[in-house]
Amino acid sequence: MIVDLNSRYGLNPAHSEVVEACKVIQPCTTLDMGCSNGRNALYLGQHGFNVTGIDANPGAIDVLQSIINDEALSNIKAQVYDINNANLSDNYGFISCTVTLMFIDPSRIDAVIADMQNATLAGGYNLIVCAMNTEEHPCPAPFPFTLKAGQLSEAYQGWEMIKYNEDVGTMHNGAKLQFATMLARKPS
Repeated sequence: MIVDLNSRYGLNPAHSEVVEACKVIQPCTTLDMGCSNGRNALYLGQHGFNVTGIDANPGAIDVLQSIINDEALSNIKAQVYDINNANLSDNYGFISCTVTLMFIDPSRIDAVIADMQNATLAGGYNLIVCAMNTEEHPCPAPFPFTLKAGQLSEAYQGWEMIKYNEDVGTMHNGAKLQFATMLARKPS
């Protein structure tokens, strides 16, 4: 039986799209981009994935590292890393980037997505959930970056779309936003 480490440490549950992706993706080497305190990294690690959680916030990484140490988790690593650098050094079977891209430097989006794609092994997966700003649904939050309609699917031309939608959803604070949600598989 898996102990819910997220509850134990007062973290939010894993993102619903990460939970769904685990029904499709076999455990593999995984990168959790913008991991914050580790809610998704812990979930993935508990489900057999070898996870590296990266975040630009040293305090968040310290929290995750403390949980890793307390629980003696050998398949999760925590690293301070600024995603804007777009200079990943390893390759992964699965890269998860949920509600993270909204906080990056808008001038770096193409480089960050290209870096994710390059760091994904053939046959591997990218999961992205990102807020959008469209005429029908202007983004009510002052995020540095939001996707335009079709922008994410265009960036993943040639990849197999396992899931793709641009639906209106509700943030944890109750705000209604349109999100692009994508799970894509890199060609083998």
